[in-house]
Amino acid sequence: MIWSKSFFQLFLICAFSIFEIAIAQNLNIENNKMNLIKGGHFIAFDAPSKKFPLSEARDLTNTFKVKISVSTFHLDRFAVTNKEFLTFVTKNHEWRKSKVKRLFADAHYLEEWPSDLQLGALNPDSPVTRISWFAATAYCRAKNQSLPTTDQWEFALYDNGKNKDEVDQKILDWYGKPNESKLSAIGTTGKNYQGIYDLGALIWEWTEDFSGFLSISDTRGGGAKESNLFCGNGSQLGNPADYAAFTRYSFRASLKANYTIASLGFRCAKGNN
Repeated sequence: MIWSKSFFQLFLICAFSIFEIAIAQNLNIENNKMNLIKGGHFIAFDAPSKKFPLSEARDLTNTFKVKISVSTFHLDRFAVTNKEFLTFVTKNHEWRKSKVKRLFADAHYLEEWPSDLQLGALNPDSPVTRISWFAATAYCRAKNQSLPTTDQWEFALYDNGKNKDEVDQKILDWYGKPNESKLSAIGTTGKNYQGIYDLGALIWEWTEDFSGFLSISDTRGGGAKESNLFCGNGSQLGNPADYAAFTRYSFRASLKANYTIASLGFRCAKGNN
C-alpha cells in the first residue's frame, strides 16, 4: 500500500502522541509564571470559508472578518527560554539534539547548541528556537500544559481588542527589522495590558493548531483534504489588507510539524480548570 504524504504526516502525529505520553513527566523548572487571560471575543483574521472574491468585497475591513469566542485560559508570561529547555532535555534524553528522531525534528533542531547539554554562546534567557512543534508540544505536556491554540494566541496578542492598531504597528516594525544574529532576552520588547511579554515582537511562536486556517480549495497533493494539515497556500487565506495578520497566518500555513527555524519558538498555555 502506498500512503500519501499527508496521511503519513497524520500517522506521525498519532505515533508521536503515544510516544510522548510514555515519556512525559512533570518538571520542576524555574517558574515561567502564567497569567490568567479572561475570556471574551475578538475580531479575527478570517478563515477562507468566509472569504468573498475581491470583485465582491467592497468593504475589505468588514468582509474578511469573523468574531471568535475564547474561553478563559492561562498563558506563559514569557516564551520558553534556552535555560528552561535545557532543563527539559536534561531530564528527557529523547529530546536531546543527538537523540531526537528525525520524524519529530529536522536536521536543524537546536542547531546553535554546541552539544546536547551546552548552550555555548547563546543567552540562557533568550527564547529557545530551532524547536519543532513535536518538541514544543512534548515540553508543554510534560508540565501538564499545552501549546496555545491559534485563537488563544491571537486573543492574547490583541488584549481583548484594546490596542489593535498599536499592536499591528509594533508587529510591522518587527517585520521590518533585519534578523538579529543573537536573539534578545525575554521581556525586552515590553508587555501588553494582560501582562504577557514579547508577543509578536521577538520571535514567531508555535500554536497547537498552527495549520488550521488553510483553504480547502487548495488542491495540491491530489486534492486530498488532509494535504492541508501541514502545508498550504498562504495566499488563499483571508484579508491581505491586514498585512500583520496575513503574514502571521501565511507563515503558520507554510510550516510542517517537524520544521525547526531560527526565529521560531513557543510558550505554553493551560485551560482554566
